[in-house]
Amino acid sequence: MVAGVVTILFKKLRQPVVLGYIVAGFLVSPHTNLVPTIVDGESIKVWAEIGIIFLMFSLGLEFSFTKLAKTGGAASITAFVEVVFMVAIGYVTGQMFGWSTMDSLFLGGVLGISSTTIIIRAFEELGMKTRGFAKLVFGVLIVEDLFAVLLLVLLSTVAIGQGVEGGEMLYAVLKLIFFLTFWFVCGIFILPTILRRSRPFLDSETMAVVSLGLCFAMVVIATKAGFSAALGAFVMGSILAETQEGERIEEVIGPTKDLFAAIFFVSVGMLIDPVLLYKYAGPVIVITLVTVFGKMFSTILGALVSGRSLKHSIQAGFSLAQIGEFSFIIAGLGLTLNVTSDFLYPIAVGVSALTTFFTPYLIRAADPVHAFIHGRMPGSWRQSLAKYHLSFQRVSAANEWQAFLRRYILRLTLNGVVISAIFSLAAYFSANLNATLGLFAALLLSAPFIWAMTIGRMTSPAVAKLWRDSRHRTSLIALEAARVAIALALIGTLASQFVTWKSAFAVTTALIFTFVLLFSHYLKRIYQWFEKRFIANLTDKETVLAPWDAHIVRMDVPADSEFVGHTLEELKIRERFGVTIAMIQRGGNQIAAPARGERIYPFDRISVIGVDDQISGFRASLAPRTSGRPAPDTSADYALHPLKVEPDSPLCRKTIRDSGVREKLHGLVVGLERGEKRFLNPDSTMSIESGDTLWIVGDSRLFKSLGAGL
Repeated sequence: MVAGVVTILFKKLRQPVVLGYIVAGFLVSPHTNLVPTIVDGESIKVWAEIGIIFLMFSLGLEFSFTKLAKTGGAASITAFVEVVFMVAIGYVTGQMFGWSTMDSLFLGGVLGISSTTIIIRAFEELGMKTRGFAKLVFGVLIVEDLFAVLLLVLLSTVAIGQGVEGGEMLYAVLKLIFFLTFWFVCGIFILPTILRRSRPFLDSETMAVVSLGLCFAMVVIATKAGFSAALGAFVMGSILAETQEGERIEEVIGPTKDLFAAIFFVSVGMLIDPVLLYKYAGPVIVITLVTVFGKMFSTILGALVSGRSLKHSIQAGFSLAQIGEFSFIIAGLGLTLNVTSDFLYPIAVGVSALTTFFTPYLIRAADPVHAFIHGRMPGSWRQSLAKYHLSFQRVSAANEWQAFLRRYILRLTLNGVVISAIFSLAAYFSANLNATLGLFAALLLSAPFIWAMTIGRMTSPAVAKLWRDSRHRTSLIALEAARVAIALALIGTLASQFVTWKSAFAVTTALIFTFVLLFSHYLKRIYQWFEKRFIANLTDKETVLAPWDAHIVRMDVPADSEFVGHTLEELKIRERFGVTIAMIQRGGNQIAAPARGERIYPFDRISVIGVDDQISGFRASLAPRTSGRPAPDTSADYALHPLKVEPDSPLCRKTIRDSGVREKLHGLVVGLERGEKRFLNPDSTMSIESGDTLWIVGDSRLFKSLGAGL
């Protein structure tokens, strides 16, 4: 009740609702007597944990594994720089206060992880979830969660053994990689097919129950495997995001997520003890300043190093300058293990409350700060940063070796994980039965994947080209022999769970070569069926990133929009707003690179490319609103591609309109580089010159087949 009243008040005052929830939590805590207080605090903690699960589940629905793969490099580098820097500076700060080594170490862990829940809610309230830098921020948050798991293992090891066990850390990392890969492979292989076949029975009520059931099932699996519930919820959300029902699931669980998220933030406010905060006010203020400025500096540095633009780096740095739920978990671990002082947890809560208060204002301040820094930065610095950023944005064709090694490592990893999982499950279920029978079952079930790891040929144009070159044949043969040796070593090790080491290697080697060679044809067909089904289910629904901070955002056209009924030529969208409509989704039909005479109809889903300010202006004029119905996303093969114009190219000295790009590639020219100059959404009358680089949003398959001829 108090949260409801405070929320309305904060809405009226135009303040972040998250702060209202924290204030409400403080008012109903045992530390105040203004209103009736909460007695059953343990139940509130359980509800708050469920709130974290729902928030992480919804985050996974919006940002799937395939999306993270695109920003994974930048997000990983940024998160690594930030976490390492904050853990180090947290330890130094604790030592400056004269705290013990353990208090200082745990303070570093507390400061290392930003708050996913606070940032998600702040972005929602500020309308920034579709901004270009948001994908980097969410990518960093997910990588941080993975680092948090490792921090928990590291701090537990240090606390219990008073030292760092390298073997324990390596085991934790390998275990995390194994389970993430296994969950992803199994989920993509099974869930999309189940949801497609169940679609006639999945109304809103059933969809909500089924999706939340899947979420909590993965939470149980994750916690049983020794990981956090939040990580399990995110993984299931990411898997469901790859299905055609992802957007619908996000819609039906929205109210439930909002309810439990409110409970989480109220519970945070309940932990604020004014007496302890007053006693440790000095350290709270100092640590808050260290957190805000340290996270801004380290995040900006990491983002710049990873190749992001100065604007995106500053926006990300100002967004991540707080601590949250994982920090509470780390601080609570110290209390549970009795290795930290009683004051560390309330200090963490106080710092979290203050940094939460500053977060929305810092996010709003990012753009003015960037404008201030950019305007006063020396020209040579701006050019150097622009060149460095552009070098990361250019998409160059990978050479044959890179293509081959990617496929080689991917095949070894995926099949190795599946084989390991099959053997582990067989060992678990046959523990009280016959070990030989368990080994035979494991070998039988994993036979197609053993075939793929040992004698299954890797066929691709890159492999064929390398084989034709006699210089590379020796290396190819060595790599092929290496994967056979790796497979035998892996299977022999796994088989030792059932029999002795010597018997494992002898029996499995004989059985593998006999069984795999005799039934190679059948195993090949079975494996190819698995592979084709997996690839078919892996629906890429990512938003394409464009150069120079531009990106694609999908919007629904409301029935009463002023754009309805008009052609693109009449609307002059590029001239008025600077954006380009790259695609129109109309029911089950996709209109790629729509012509000037194409009309806009109610409930069209349009893909718009531009920078943040341009998209915001266009969105305001379009007046988008949720139509209430899910729309399929069939833009999996519609992506951004660079095209270098060679001197003998037929495009030379032609205008963009006459170049034939629209007709041949079903694409649009959305960017043009000429030396140091860059033109976003260039006019169609602009002439193409030798040496230009065209950025084209078009059909990937057509681009691969016809792009070289242009």
